[in-house]
Amino acid sequence: MSSNLEVFSDFSERLNYNLPNFQLYVRQGTLRQFDSYAAACHWHADLEFILVLQGSIDFFVNGKTVHLEKGNGIFVNSKRLHYGFSSDMTDCSYIVVAIHPSLLGKDSWIGKEYWEEKFGSNSDDYVLLTNDIHWQQKVLLSLTEIYDEMHSQTRNPLRLLSQAMSLCACMGDHLTSNSGQITDDPFWTVVWKMTDFIHKHYDNKITLDEIAATGSVCRSRCCELFGSYLGQTPNSYLTRYRIQKSCEMLQETDRTISEIAISCGFQSASYFSYVFRKELELTPQSYRKQSSTFQRKNPNVESGWF
Repeated sequence: MSSNLEVFSDFSERLNYNLPNFQLYVRQGTLRQFDSYAAACHWHADLEFILVLQGSIDFFVNGKTVHLEKGNGIFVNSKRLHYGFSSDMTDCSYIVVAIHPSLLGKDSWIGKEYWEEKFGSNSDDYVLLTNDIHWQQKVLLSLTEIYDEMHSQTRNPLRLLSQAMSLCACMGDHLTSNSGQITDDPFWTVVWKMTDFIHKHYDNKITLDEIAATGSVCRSRCCELFGSYLGQTPNSYLTRYRIQKSCEMLQETDRTISEIAISCGFQSASYFSYVFRKELELTPQSYRKQSSTFQRKNPNVESGWF
């Protein structure tokens, strides 16, 4: 069974980049915006950096969970399954920076070869970032600088590009080649394929048979793999993903509850409201109202993946 990550599409999760045609994602967020203080598990081609501003957070990356305290951060390599959560349901604020390889341009050149070497499947899945190590301290400081630049009234796209590439160069200097779980365990490829199918088709009716078929496994093996690698059933994963997408629409659009329900793969507005309330202990209308109130009081905090 092939474990080559190139079998996947360019990226599973399409990030809401700050600027058009400039694949750099720089935002501030909080855990409270997510269902049960946990983002949906996802992956993308972007390199991702997190800096914890307040509180603490647990971070899942490719089957391992690490704990981050205020002032620390994490680097997550390209195409790794990951999500942040709070096991005790407490809030955390953070800066997230995601850098897509398309910033290097479309043509093949030595920079792209270096990217594929350093950020491919044989490199470290993640690196914890603390202020105790000098180069990591510089990375954490760079995250605040790139955030300030992105949200400045005099924002300079060339400076943003320079800052993003500097972050990548610094991480490339300190990543090690690692056979890792991805290449040693071929079932990671199966899990990726099945989650990618959910990400691309969550707005339609999806059956367990279809999810399993995407990974070329039977229904029972599909459930077993989701439980072993993601700690949840395929249906729970699908529901959480749909709820997360609906939360984004409730926060960022003025679409009706019925429109959002259909767009997120729910059979009806009433069923959507039932599932939403069961998951978040709020109705969609109440969630939208609370999110609007929170956004007015915290204009620098934005919704989005991390």
